[in-house]
Amino acid sequence: MEVRFRVHRYDPDVDVVPQYQIYTVPVEEGSTVLDCLNQIKWYQDGTLTYRRSCRSAICGSCGMLINGRNRLACNTRVIDLQAPEVSVSPLPGFPILRDLVVDWDPFFAKDAAMKPYLINDTTPPAKERRQSPDEYMQIDNATLCIQCGCCSSACPVVWNNGQYYGPAALTRAYRFIFDSRDTATEERLAITGSEEGTWRCHTIFNCTSDCPKGVLNTQNIQALKRKVLLRNLGFGGTKIAFELTPPRRERRADTSANARNADSAGHRTS
Repeated sequence: MEVRFRVHRYDPDVDVVPQYQIYTVPVEEGSTVLDCLNQIKWYQDGTLTYRRSCRSAICGSCGMLINGRNRLACNTRVIDLQAPEVSVSPLPGFPILRDLVVDWDPFFAKDAAMKPYLINDTTPPAKERRQSPDEYMQIDNATLCIQCGCCSSACPVVWNNGQYYGPAALTRAYRFIFDSRDTATEERLAITGSEEGTWRCHTIFNCTSDCPKGVLNTQNIQALKRKVLLRNLGFGGTKIAFELTPPRRERRADTSANARNADSAGHRTS
């Protein structure tokens, strides 16, 4: 069976705007989109540029927009797409370097801001810092993240606000804030509770639906919101200033003719 592939092409040294190129690729029952991209590069067009590594949905390198949805090319079977044509584009929301390759620097800078490593300054035990099964289950789902960027790329808030940390970075923060062995909760909550943190999330759920590993990104962010709110109210951490209601405004008398007319007619002005 042969399938048409419509592949995004862009060389910044040559092209003014991106374009799409059509390739016809022989496909077997188990062929993945990555298999087909390899066939194109190896046998049809060696200039095609994309990222790939493990081919096992572990490294997160091959996240792409495939037939309108963010997916991993390595575990997306062509036959499962059930389409006469397969469209492949770079992940939306990221600067394009070439063809299907995007600039990951801003993405990983946000991840680094969350301090994605265990912090515990207490004296370590002789063997290891243990967790109970229940303690581990709080972070089990979040540890599935492979940093593929599919979630952040699917988020409309990320598209419109490059400063927003995004679901990938916030899930990373969740993974350590809720880790019973970590002691840097306050430090990370100060970051996630900032202007470009959890409160930018509009609970659209794109990040959860497009995650190829089943990470519950939206739920993780909501858990962070609750944690930040409790911290701001002084529960479970240092209390900081938090205004529950807007300042009360003083009413001013309206001396306009309209106000006088309304008063004379028995209406209340405000």
